[in-house]
Amino acid sequence: MTTKIVIGLDGTETGERAIAFAKDLAKLIGACELLVVYVIEWSPFTFQTPEENALRHKRREEEVTLATNRIVTPAVEALKAEGFTAQGIVRHGDVAETLNAITVENGGTQIIVGRASADGFKKRLFGSSTQNLVMHADVPVTVVN
Repeated sequence: MTTKIVIGLDGTETGERAIAFAKDLAKLIGACELLVVYVIEWSPFTFQTPEENALRHKRREEEVTLATNRIVTPAVEALKAEGFTAQGIVRHGDVAETLNAITVENGGTQIIVGRASADGFKKRLFGSSTQNLVMHADVPVTVVN
């Protein structure tokens, strides 16, 4: 049986630390698949004009392509070059909910993310994606500093 570990990336160096931790863990486990995930954050508090709504689908596709090409594909290719089994996923949504959903959909057994700090106002207004993930995930979550 292959263990599946989900690595949540955010495009910063914290994601690199999460990948490093996941690689160490995968080496210990043996038969392991790494799922590299990037979630493009959205906010229910964003208001759009009708013109913006008309362009929304195209913009979402462009964002997915950009995130795939700049963040996920390079990470997956580097993992494969080192001999790991890996695949990448990019989606729009709430970070915590989407990471958890992807993990459950793919039979993941653990989520690994890097710790990122939001500024005080943003954290008070919207909360922390990492905190929400840790509190509500269906599998264990490892937060790498």
